[in-house]
Amino acid sequence: MTTPFVYPAFPHQRRHGPVGYASYESYRPWLRDEFAFRCVFCLTRETWGPFHAQFAIDHFVPAILLPEGPAAYDNLLYACVTCNGAKGDRLVPDPLQTFHGESVRVGRDGWMQSDTVEAAHLIELLDLNHPRKVEFRALWIEVVRLSLQNDRGLYRRITGFPEFLPDLSRLRPPGGNLRPEGITRSHHARRTRGELPETY
Repeated sequence: MTTPFVYPAFPHQRRHGPVGYASYESYRPWLRDEFAFRCVFCLTRETWGPFHAQFAIDHFVPAILLPEGPAAYDNLLYACVTCNGAKGDRLVPDPLQTFHGESVRVGRDGWMQSDTVEAAHLIELLDLNHPRKVEFRALWIEVVRLSLQNDRGLYRRITGFPEFLPDLSRLRPPGGNLRPEGITRSHHARRTRGELPETY
């Protein structure tokens, strides 16, 4: 069984590059797709709770330090409100480069283990091994395991993608898209072509 807390195998390379939105909220559909509908820090999924209340757009370099202009896509992250609040306006190690399969993993007991100083530092800064967070991960790991054994329909619901995926091909960022090829690799496009797996 694959647990729902497996970080990407390699450091994340951005697929999308929309430019020019006046409000950082306008980047939300791009970020949802970019980060596979999960928190970039703890991997909590949209499908596990109410979407609008559960997820925030985080400025990796805090907006307070970049007051001169609108948000840049490459500085934005998709994060659950808990991790977003824990990060606050602090500068932290870049999760796209720090949290990947060779640096961090989650055991069946929900404990996050790190193999690099940077990953350990980020786990500490966000308090990702707080007992309540460890318990939350262990609970979901067990729910996924039991549903796989006993209820395949439920398993697909809790480990699958959201029903409604953003169709990025319909969006027109004011300043264009620096990485237009990413649209063909979006989750919506892959589902349309029959290439998107049922679970992940």
